[in-house]
Amino acid sequence: MWPPPSAGPVLRLAGTLGLATAAALAARALHVPLPWMLGPLLVTALCGVAGLPLQASNRLRNVGQWVIGIALGLYFTPAVLVLIGRLAPAIALGVAWALLLGHLFQRFLRRSNGVDRATACFAAAIGGASEMAVLAERHGGRVDRVAAAHSLRVLLVVLIVPLGLQFSGVQGLDPTPPAGGAVHVGGLALLLAVTAAGIAVLHRLQAPNPFVLGALAVTVALTAAGIALSALPAWASPAAQLFIGIALGTRFTPAFVQAAPRWLGSVAAGTLVMLAASALAGWGLAHVVGLHPATAVLATAPGGIAEMAITAKVLQLGVPVVTAFQVVRYVAVLTLTPLLYRRGAG
Repeated sequence: MWPPPSAGPVLRLAGTLGLATAAALAARALHVPLPWMLGPLLVTALCGVAGLPLQASNRLRNVGQWVIGIALGLYFTPAVLVLIGRLAPAIALGVAWALLLGHLFQRFLRRSNGVDRATACFAAAIGGASEMAVLAERHGGRVDRVAAAHSLRVLLVVLIVPLGLQFSGVQGLDPTPPAGGAVHVGGLALLLAVTAAGIAVLHRLQAPNPFVLGALAVTVALTAAGIALSALPAWASPAAQLFIGIALGTRFTPAFVQAAPRWLGSVAAGTLVMLAASALAGWGLAHVVGLHPATAVLATAPGGIAEMAITAKVLQLGVPVVTAFQVVRYVAVLTLTPLLYRRGAG
Protein backbone atom coordinates (compact mmCIF):
# COMPACT_ATOMS: atom_id res chain seq x y z
CA MET A 1 0.00 0.00 0.00
CA TRP A 2 1.27 3.46 -0.87
CA PRO A 3 2.32 5.57 2.12
CA PRO A 4 -0.67 7.66 3.27
CA PRO A 5 -0.57 11.49 2.96
CA SER A 6 0.21 11.67 6.67
CA ALA A 7 3.42 9.67 6.21
CA GLY A 8 6.71 11.49 6.78
CA PRO A 9 8.89 12.72 3.91
CA VAL A 10 11.42 9.89 4.34
CA LEU A 11 8.73 7.24 3.95
CA ARG A 12 7.20 9.07 0.97
CA LEU A 13 10.64 9.40 -0.64
CA ALA A 14 11.30 5.68 -0.17
CA GLY A 15 7.93 4.87 -1.76
CA THR A 16 8.62 7.23 -4.66
CA LEU A 17 12.07 5.71 -5.27
CA GLY A 18 10.59 2.21 -5.20
CA LEU A 19 7.81 3.17 -7.61
CA ALA A 20 10.26 4.90 -9.95
CA THR A 21 12.68 1.96 -9.92
CA ALA A 22 9.86 -0.45 -10.78
CA ALA A 23 8.82 1.85 -13.63
CA ALA A 24 12.41 2.00 -14.92
CA LEU A 25 12.70 -1.80 -14.91
CA ALA A 26 9.36 -2.11 -16.71
CA ALA A 27 10.43 0.46 -19.29
CA ARG A 28 13.68 -1.43 -19.86
CA ALA A 29 11.78 -4.68 -20.34
CA LEU A 30 9.59 -2.93 -22.92
CA HIS A 31 12.71 -1.57 -24.71
CA VAL A 32 11.71 2.04 -24.09
CA PRO A 33 14.58 4.45 -24.85
CA LEU A 34 16.15 6.01 -21.75
CA PRO A 35 14.22 3.64 -19.46
CA TRP A 36 15.89 4.91 -16.28
CA MET A 37 14.68 8.44 -16.96
CA LEU A 38 11.50 8.05 -18.99
CA GLY A 39 10.03 5.30 -16.80
CA PRO A 40 10.35 7.30 -13.55
CA LEU A 41 9.35 10.52 -15.30
CA LEU A 42 6.12 9.08 -16.69
CA VAL A 43 5.00 7.20 -13.60
CA THR A 44 5.72 10.04 -11.17
CA ALA A 45 4.02 12.58 -13.45
CA LEU A 46 0.90 10.41 -13.81
CA CYS A 47 0.77 9.54 -10.10
CA GLY A 48 1.42 13.14 -9.14
CA VAL A 49 -1.45 14.38 -11.30
CA ALA A 50 -3.62 11.66 -9.74
CA GLY A 51 -2.87 13.11 -6.31
CA LEU A 52 -0.56 10.46 -4.82
CA PRO A 53 1.69 11.91 -2.08
CA LEU A 54 5.02 11.64 -3.90
CA GLN A 55 8.27 13.02 -2.53
CA ALA A 56 11.29 14.18 -4.51
CA SER A 57 14.72 15.04 -3.13
CA ASN A 58 16.68 18.05 -4.30
CA ARG A 59 19.83 16.44 -2.92
CA LEU A 60 19.34 13.32 -5.04
CA ARG A 61 18.57 15.49 -8.08
CA ASN A 62 21.81 17.39 -7.48
CA VAL A 63 23.74 14.13 -7.20
CA GLY A 64 22.20 13.02 -10.49
CA GLN A 65 23.23 16.26 -12.18
CA TRP A 66 26.74 15.95 -10.70
CA VAL A 67 27.13 12.45 -12.14
CA ILE A 68 25.80 13.52 -15.54
CA GLY A 69 28.22 16.47 -15.60
CA ILE A 70 31.15 14.10 -15.03
CA ALA A 71 29.86 11.54 -17.54
CA LEU A 72 29.56 14.20 -20.25
CA GLY A 73 32.94 15.76 -19.48
CA LEU A 74 34.70 12.45 -20.09
CA TYR A 75 33.88 12.71 -23.81
CA PHE A 76 35.86 15.92 -24.38
CA THR A 77 39.20 14.53 -25.50
CA PRO A 78 41.67 16.78 -27.37
CA ALA A 79 40.44 15.42 -30.71
CA VAL A 80 36.84 16.16 -29.79
CA LEU A 81 37.73 19.73 -28.78
CA VAL A 82 39.24 20.27 -32.24
CA LEU A 83 35.93 19.12 -33.74
CA ILE A 84 33.96 21.42 -31.44
CA GLY A 85 36.18 24.33 -32.48
CA ARG A 86 35.40 23.69 -36.14
CA LEU A 87 31.70 23.67 -35.27
CA ALA A 88 31.80 27.09 -33.55
CA PRO A 89 29.90 28.86 -36.39
CA ALA A 90 27.22 26.17 -36.30
CA ILE A 91 26.92 26.50 -32.51
CA ALA A 92 26.49 30.26 -32.95
CA LEU A 93 23.70 29.58 -35.44
CA GLY A 94 22.11 27.27 -32.88
CA VAL A 95 22.08 30.12 -30.35
CA ALA A 96 20.52 32.50 -32.88
CA TRP A 97 17.90 29.89 -33.74
CA ALA A 98 17.00 29.42 -30.07
CA LEU A 99 16.61 33.17 -29.56
CA LEU A 100 14.40 33.43 -32.66
CA LEU A 101 12.23 30.54 -31.50
CA GLY A 102 11.86 32.12 -28.07
CA HIS A 103 10.84 35.44 -29.61
CA LEU A 104 8.20 33.85 -31.85
CA PHE A 105 6.94 31.65 -29.01
CA GLN A 106 6.48 34.59 -26.65
CA ARG A 107 4.49 36.49 -29.28
CA PHE A 108 2.22 33.46 -29.65
CA LEU A 109 1.76 33.18 -25.87
CA ARG A 110 0.85 36.85 -25.57
CA ARG A 111 -1.70 36.73 -28.38
CA SER A 112 -3.30 33.45 -27.26
CA ASN A 113 -3.42 34.21 -23.52
CA GLY A 114 -3.24 37.98 -23.12
CA VAL A 115 -0.43 37.75 -20.56
CA ASP A 116 2.08 40.50 -19.84
CA ARG A 117 5.32 40.68 -21.84
CA ALA A 118 7.57 39.61 -18.96
CA THR A 119 5.61 36.43 -18.33
CA ALA A 120 5.49 35.53 -22.02
CA CYS A 121 9.16 36.37 -22.65
CA PHE A 122 10.65 34.34 -19.82
CA ALA A 123 8.18 31.46 -20.26
CA ALA A 124 9.08 31.18 -23.94
CA ALA A 125 12.88 31.44 -23.61
CA ILE A 126 14.60 28.08 -24.12
CA GLY A 127 16.43 28.12 -20.80
CA GLY A 128 16.31 26.58 -17.35
CA ALA A 129 13.02 26.68 -15.44
CA SER A 130 14.38 28.00 -12.15
CA GLU A 131 16.59 30.63 -13.79
CA MET A 132 13.79 31.93 -16.02
CA ALA A 133 11.36 31.99 -13.09
CA VAL A 134 13.81 34.17 -11.13
CA LEU A 135 14.19 36.52 -14.09
CA ALA A 136 10.41 36.70 -14.52
CA GLU A 137 9.95 37.63 -10.86
CA ARG A 138 12.65 40.28 -11.16
CA HIS A 139 10.83 41.88 -14.11
CA GLY A 140 7.31 41.61 -12.69
CA GLY A 141 6.18 38.46 -14.50
CA ARG A 142 4.04 35.55 -13.27
CA VAL A 143 6.49 33.10 -11.71
CA ASP A 144 3.94 30.26 -11.48
CA ARG A 145 3.13 30.42 -15.18
CA VAL A 146 6.77 30.67 -16.21
CA ALA A 147 7.73 27.63 -14.10
CA ALA A 148 4.74 25.67 -15.43
CA ALA A 149 5.63 26.49 -19.03
CA HIS A 150 9.21 25.24 -18.68
CA SER A 151 8.17 22.10 -16.81
CA LEU A 152 5.67 21.17 -19.53
CA ARG A 153 8.08 22.03 -22.35
CA VAL A 154 10.85 19.84 -20.94
CA LEU A 155 8.41 16.99 -20.25
CA LEU A 156 7.17 16.99 -23.85
CA VAL A 157 10.66 17.26 -25.33
CA VAL A 158 12.07 14.50 -23.13
CA LEU A 159 9.20 12.18 -24.04
CA ILE A 160 8.94 12.91 -27.75
CA VAL A 161 12.55 13.25 -28.90
CA PRO A 162 13.98 9.91 -27.59
CA LEU A 163 10.91 7.96 -28.71
CA GLY A 164 10.99 9.64 -32.11
CA LEU A 165 14.67 8.87 -32.59
CA GLN A 166 14.21 5.24 -31.54
CA PHE A 167 11.26 4.72 -33.86
CA SER A 168 13.31 6.27 -36.66
CA GLY A 169 15.96 3.61 -36.11
CA VAL A 170 18.77 6.07 -35.39
CA GLN A 171 20.92 4.66 -32.61
CA GLY A 172 24.65 4.03 -32.29
CA LEU A 173 25.38 6.08 -35.43
CA ASP A 174 27.83 8.51 -33.78
CA PRO A 175 29.38 6.51 -30.92
CA THR A 176 32.07 8.85 -29.58
CA PRO A 177 33.81 6.88 -26.79
CA PRO A 178 34.40 8.53 -23.41
CA ALA A 179 37.83 8.77 -21.82
CA GLY A 180 38.60 7.17 -18.49
CA GLY A 181 38.84 3.50 -19.39
CA ALA A 182 38.20 1.30 -16.35
CA VAL A 183 36.98 2.28 -12.90
CA HIS A 184 39.84 3.03 -10.48
CA VAL A 185 38.76 3.55 -6.89
CA GLY A 186 41.47 6.06 -6.05
CA GLY A 187 41.07 7.92 -9.32
CA LEU A 188 37.29 7.98 -8.95
CA ALA A 189 37.58 9.41 -5.45
CA LEU A 190 39.91 12.13 -6.73
CA LEU A 191 37.59 12.85 -9.67
CA LEU A 192 34.64 13.25 -7.31
CA ALA A 193 36.70 15.52 -5.05
CA VAL A 194 37.89 17.88 -7.77
CA THR A 195 34.48 18.08 -9.44
CA ALA A 196 32.90 18.77 -6.05
CA ALA A 197 35.34 21.67 -5.72
CA GLY A 198 34.26 22.96 -9.13
CA ILE A 199 30.61 22.75 -8.09
CA ALA A 200 31.39 24.61 -4.86
CA VAL A 201 33.13 27.43 -6.75
CA LEU A 202 30.21 27.92 -9.14
CA HIS A 203 27.74 27.71 -6.27
CA ARG A 204 29.65 30.39 -4.37
CA LEU A 205 29.63 32.55 -7.50
CA GLN A 206 25.85 31.97 -7.71
CA ALA A 207 26.23 30.57 -11.21
CA PRO A 208 23.20 28.78 -12.69
CA ASN A 209 23.05 24.99 -12.69
CA PRO A 210 26.34 24.53 -10.77
CA PHE A 211 26.04 20.76 -10.33
CA VAL A 212 25.99 20.09 -14.08
CA LEU A 213 28.22 22.93 -15.23
CA GLY A 214 30.73 22.75 -12.36
CA ALA A 215 31.29 19.01 -12.73
CA LEU A 216 31.31 19.33 -16.52
CA ALA A 217 33.85 22.17 -16.59
CA VAL A 218 36.35 20.40 -14.31
CA THR A 219 36.01 17.06 -16.09
CA VAL A 220 36.37 18.68 -19.52
CA ALA A 221 39.56 20.41 -18.35
CA LEU A 222 41.02 17.13 -17.09
CA THR A 223 39.99 15.11 -20.14
CA ALA A 224 41.23 17.74 -22.59
CA ALA A 225 44.59 17.70 -20.79
CA GLY A 226 44.81 13.94 -21.23
CA ILE A 227 44.27 13.21 -17.53
CA ALA A 228 42.07 10.11 -17.22
CA LEU A 229 41.49 9.51 -13.51
CA SER A 230 38.71 6.96 -13.78
CA ALA A 231 35.55 5.96 -15.58
CA LEU A 232 32.24 6.05 -13.74
CA PRO A 233 30.72 2.81 -12.43
CA ALA A 234 28.13 1.27 -14.78
CA TRP A 235 25.30 1.88 -12.31
CA ALA A 236 26.04 5.59 -11.85
CA SER A 237 24.39 6.88 -15.04
CA PRO A 238 21.14 4.89 -14.59
CA ALA A 239 20.90 6.10 -10.98
CA ALA A 240 21.45 9.70 -12.09
CA GLN A 241 18.76 9.36 -14.74
CA LEU A 242 16.37 7.93 -12.13
CA PHE A 243 16.91 10.90 -9.79
CA ILE A 244 16.47 13.42 -12.62
CA GLY A 245 13.37 11.65 -13.92
CA ILE A 246 11.76 11.79 -10.47
CA ALA A 247 12.65 15.48 -10.10
CA LEU A 248 10.97 16.25 -13.43
CA GLY A 249 7.92 14.08 -12.90
CA THR A 250 7.03 15.23 -9.39
CA ARG A 251 6.53 18.80 -10.63
CA PHE A 252 3.17 17.66 -11.98
CA THR A 253 0.37 17.77 -9.42
CA PRO A 254 -3.44 18.20 -9.58
CA ALA A 255 -2.94 21.91 -8.86
CA PHE A 256 -0.50 22.14 -11.79
CA VAL A 257 -3.07 20.80 -14.25
CA GLN A 258 -5.99 22.80 -12.86
CA ALA A 259 -4.17 26.13 -12.49
CA ALA A 260 -4.36 27.50 -16.05
CA PRO A 261 -5.50 24.93 -18.64
CA ARG A 262 -5.57 27.43 -21.50
CA TRP A 263 -2.01 28.52 -20.72
CA LEU A 264 -0.78 24.93 -20.56
CA GLY A 265 -2.58 24.12 -23.82
CA SER A 266 -0.85 27.04 -25.53
CA VAL A 267 2.53 25.98 -24.15
CA ALA A 268 1.98 22.41 -25.36
CA ALA A 269 0.96 23.56 -28.85
CA GLY A 270 3.90 25.95 -29.08
CA THR A 271 6.34 23.29 -27.89
CA LEU A 272 5.17 20.84 -30.55
CA VAL A 273 5.65 23.48 -33.24
CA MET A 274 9.12 24.32 -31.88
CA LEU A 275 10.04 20.63 -31.89
CA ALA A 276 9.02 20.23 -35.51
CA ALA A 277 10.77 23.44 -36.57
CA SER A 278 13.94 22.53 -34.66
CA ALA A 279 14.00 19.07 -36.22
CA LEU A 280 13.90 20.64 -39.68
CA ALA A 281 16.55 23.20 -38.70
CA GLY A 282 18.75 20.45 -37.27
CA TRP A 283 18.38 18.38 -40.42
CA GLY A 284 19.37 21.33 -42.56
CA LEU A 285 22.30 22.24 -40.31
CA ALA A 286 23.56 18.65 -40.40
CA HIS A 287 23.85 18.71 -44.18
CA VAL A 288 25.67 22.04 -44.13
CA VAL A 289 28.31 21.18 -41.51
CA GLY A 290 28.58 17.42 -41.99
CA LEU A 291 26.97 16.17 -38.78
CA HIS A 292 24.69 13.17 -38.54
CA PRO A 293 21.09 14.49 -38.74
CA ALA A 294 20.09 12.77 -35.48
CA THR A 295 22.98 14.45 -33.65
CA ALA A 296 22.03 17.84 -35.06
CA VAL A 297 18.36 17.33 -34.14
CA LEU A 298 19.36 16.62 -30.53
CA ALA A 299 21.77 19.56 -30.54
CA THR A 300 19.05 22.01 -31.58
CA ALA A 301 16.11 20.44 -29.68
CA PRO A 302 14.42 22.84 -27.22
CA GLY A 303 15.14 20.70 -24.17
CA GLY A 304 17.54 20.92 -21.24
CA ILE A 305 21.28 20.21 -21.14
CA ALA A 306 21.10 17.11 -18.99
CA GLU A 307 18.06 15.59 -20.70
CA MET A 308 19.30 16.04 -24.29
CA ALA A 309 22.86 14.99 -23.44
CA ILE A 310 21.57 11.87 -21.65
CA THR A 311 19.57 11.04 -24.77
CA ALA A 312 22.69 11.43 -26.90
CA LYS A 313 24.69 9.28 -24.47
CA VAL A 314 22.22 6.41 -24.29
CA LEU A 315 21.50 6.38 -28.03
CA GLN A 316 25.20 7.02 -28.91
CA LEU A 317 24.51 10.10 -31.01
CA GLY A 318 27.46 12.48 -30.68
CA VAL A 319 27.48 13.27 -26.96
CA PRO A 320 30.15 16.03 -26.99
CA VAL A 321 28.56 17.82 -29.95
CA VAL A 322 25.11 17.79 -28.38
CA THR A 323 26.56 18.87 -25.02
CA ALA A 324 28.52 21.75 -26.57
CA PHE A 325 25.48 23.04 -28.47
CA GLN A 326 23.23 22.79 -25.41
CA VAL A 327 25.67 24.34 -22.92
CA VAL A 328 26.55 27.31 -25.13
CA ARG A 329 22.88 27.88 -25.91
CA TYR A 330 21.96 27.66 -22.23
CA VAL A 331 24.51 30.27 -21.20
CA ALA A 332 23.72 32.54 -24.16
CA VAL A 333 19.95 32.44 -23.66
CA LEU A 334 20.31 33.04 -19.93
CA THR A 335 22.57 36.03 -20.60
CA LEU A 336 20.86 37.57 -23.62
CA THR A 337 17.17 37.11 -22.83
CA PRO A 338 17.07 39.82 -20.10
CA LEU A 339 18.95 42.19 -22.41
CA LEU A 340 16.54 41.54 -25.28
CA TYR A 341 13.59 41.99 -22.94
CA ARG A 342 14.84 45.36 -21.73
CA ARG A 343 15.43 46.47 -25.32
CA GLY A 344 11.89 45.47 -26.22
CA ALA A 345 12.94 42.64 -28.52
CA GLY A 346 12.30 39.78 -26.11
